[in-house]
Amino acid sequence: MDIRDIARLSGYSLGTVSRVLNGHPNVSERARERVLSVVEEVGYEPNSNARYLKMQSHLSIAVFVKGSRNMLFADILERVQALLREAEEQPDVVYLGEDDNEVEAALRYERLRHPKGIVFLGGDPAYFKAAFSHISVPAVLVTNTAAGLGFKNLSSVSTNDVAAARELMEYLYGAGHRRIGIIGGERSLSQVGGRRLHGAEEALRAHGIEFDYERDFEPCHFSMEEGYDAAVRLIMRAPDLTAVFALGDAIAIGAMRAVFDMGMRIPEDISIAGFDGLAAGQFSVPRLTTIRQDTRLLASRSVEALLAALAGEEQPVREMVSHQLLNRESVRAVEQEPCRVA
Repeated sequence: MDIRDIARLSGYSLGTVSRVLNGHPNVSERARERVLSVVEEVGYEPNSNARYLKMQSHLSIAVFVKGSRNMLFADILERVQALLREAEEQPDVVYLGEDDNEVEAALRYERLRHPKGIVFLGGDPAYFKAAFSHISVPAVLVTNTAAGLGFKNLSSVSTNDVAAARELMEYLYGAGHRRIGIIGGERSLSQVGGRRLHGAEEALRAHGIEFDYERDFEPCHFSMEEGYDAAVRLIMRAPDLTAVFALGDAIAIGAMRAVFDMGMRIPEDISIAGFDGLAAGQFSVPRLTTIRQDTRLLASRSVEALLAALAGEEQPVREMVSHQLLNRESVRAVEQEPCRVA
């Protein structure tokens, strides 16, 4: 029995239940009485850690955003902030560089500001493995997984990046593409980009194609500017590509502009596909074929997990939300040349 069960049985939102259990005044008497009645009926007791947190002078929820130009994070952040404020919690947003160590930044913040909880928008599990044990407050990692790390105060909500990238690559292969380049991220499996690369590589290998990293992969950060430059480098090096898979929509949009500036057409000369499902991809010309991550669900599940931890739930959440392949206009089918018989 945890706070989510109390919310379900009482008929009130998780935020309302959290406010009742944490003693916030901005709750109707009807809601307070109903929630406390359910708590008494089921014998629910917040644990000692929750009571300890309540007694501290912690004021805010720290939200660390990894990469100020990541458009996906901007969408999730807006929803996270709204949900936290609805629960009478005060978010404090801290922007980091894509290459920064978010756990070390959180440790410094915790020593100075004493937050009651932490949200990490993006992060490298390698950093968590090395130093997260020194963080004492509940936290949730969004868009990457904490599975296997073993920290009781760290939940995670993410998309299955490997499966989603594999699905998109299968789609490209089914459309006849055999010379497919990839731009974005790094090869480390602890990072989101690395897992998407791994999924794409798995899909190609299943069809007997070994991905050539030296020729067909170009790393870059998740921004339009870097996507533009990476696409130019990749296409100049491998002009026979028929499709490019960008590991983020921001990268893909930059790549689309690069293709146009190089005098080519999408999808007539080269197909482009992305990953994330940003709103901008629906309005690009042509509309971007991509994997859509459910940003509403990523935000809501993450906030729910954190509120549950603040209310005393000791079991961390390890959740993967659904994704969807959006087949739009930026990918065309290509015909394979028939095999010649000697």
